[in-house]
Amino acid sequence: MHIDFTALTAYQRYKLMASLIVPRPIALVTTLGLTGVVNAAPFSMFNMVGEDPPLVMVSVNRLNGEGRMKDTAANILRHGEFVVHLPDEGIAAQMHACGDSLPPEHSEVDAVGFTLQPSQAVSVPTIVEAPVAFECVLHEQLTNESRHVFFGRVLALHAREGLIDTERWRVRLQDYFPVARFGASFYTRSRDRFAIAEPDEEARSTPIDEI
Repeated sequence: MHIDFTALTAYQRYKLMASLIVPRPIALVTTLGLTGVVNAAPFSMFNMVGEDPPLVMVSVNRLNGEGRMKDTAANILRHGEFVVHLPDEGIAAQMHACGDSLPPEHSEVDAVGFTLQPSQAVSVPTIVEAPVAFECVLHEQLTNESRHVFFGRVLALHAREGLIDTERWRVRLQDYFPVARFGASFYTRSRDRFAIAEPDEEARSTPIDEI
């Protein structure tokens, strides 16, 4: 099957790409509104970009369903700071609910019952219930016809107690179960894991909890 992308509408391209490029990690992003309200919203057009400098990327629609700039984009452009949280199974429902459209003066954090704590390097608070959070400052920003693309430089990392071995800098993945986007309102778990051995070696000797 061959499909000419230049002959498709933007919506048709979105449906195909978003349904085929899966699973996608999810960034649950907190930002500060104009009056100090903490906004939270999930974005699955998100990923790590590099480690030197340490960068993550979040792609945000230019307009929401009401025809105005999304709160997350407006807040990042205004303040230049945001926090990226990686949701796990325990907070998946709350994360999804943060995608509901609320007026800028209302906080999704309050609406879904998240708890906030001060961040270390940025003014935007961190969600306590998230297993992982990256404090970011805006490193670079791109704008096209449909999206704001934000590159955040990570200044600090929060992780659930016991998740990271800071002596060997290894993550205990047996305690880490993030969820990923699988199109529309469908998500996938990350419990089914496997290693691929080289043809001339036995199964990998490094347990997954020591990666």
